Amino acid sequence: MTEVRIPAFAKINLRLDILGKRADGYHELRTIFQTLSLHDDIRLRTSKRPGISLIIQGNTALASEPVQKNLVYRAVDAVKRKLKIGAGVEIQLNKRIPAGGGLGGGSSDAAAAMLGYLQLVKKKLATAQMMELAASLGADVPFFLFGGRALGVNRGDEIYPLQDIPKMHLLVVVPNEIRVPTHDAFRWVKAKPLGLTKAAIDPKLLQFCALSWSAQGNGLSNDFEGPVFRRHPRLGQIKRALLQKGATEASLAGSGSAVFGIFPSPAMARRAAVGFPHDQTFVCETLSRDRYARRMRIAE
Repeated sequence: MTEVRIPAFAKINLRLDILGKRADGYHELRTIFQTLSLHDDIRLRTSKRPGISLIIQGNTALASEPVQKNLVYRAVDAVKRKLKIGAGVEIQLNKRIPAGGGLGGGSSDAAAAMLGYLQLVKKKLATAQMMELAASLGADVPFFLFGGRALGVNRGDEIYPLQDIPKMHLLVVVPNEIRVPTHDAFRWVKAKPLGLTKAAIDPKLLQFCALSWSAQGNGLSNDFEGPVFRRHPRLGQIKRALLQKGATEASLAGSGSAVFGIFPSPAMARRAAVGFPHDQTFVCETLSRDRYARRMRIAE
């Protein structure tokens, strides 16, 4: 195979609890991830030249940064080093997911690049190796090796797949003038220090707790909303506007700045999008794990 094309799907957090600040400076999270149909596109091709060539389209800010800092470059480089492959690769990244919106675009790009590169060179890595590499790139990257709906604990990088829920139709609104750096959002949260070291927990128990947790109510929940909305009131205004325009629920995406609403139908979501003429809007739907695996060509 000389070329592989692979999508990189966005995510939202259906629930996001910040449990406290750990001794190592990171925050302990409990979250439910969900993939969306909104996606970037990545094309990988074998090259006679050594090294990694990366071209980025659709985001001038990312394209102007040194490619060695890009998560796609770092992801492919990590896999190449792990497999000790010297042959070169050309990568083209077409961005649609807005950067800095809390939709996981960079993390998804990294995971998709890892999976696509392995398909390109016809190699495999054990799940544990993939998870380790993914976690070294970012806390959200491991989730995108699974997709669908999943529980994330620890920093959000410890993933437990959950049963998929019925398809939901969404309108995602991304204000052009607001960006919320993740490190700032965590700094604004008044998280209490965690006192005791967390003991190992049986994954089956975690999955059971997650099912019970998500069944406590169908409502969305995100601990970032309070501090982020206080500093960026317009994001709260967007959430209220989505509810007024017919969304059954609405929430901040991750740490922001995207805000999404869940609508009864795609048509209602499209009509609501007209009310945000100065913002980026995306009408999309949730993506189940089975559909995700087929699109990513992930073997069971």
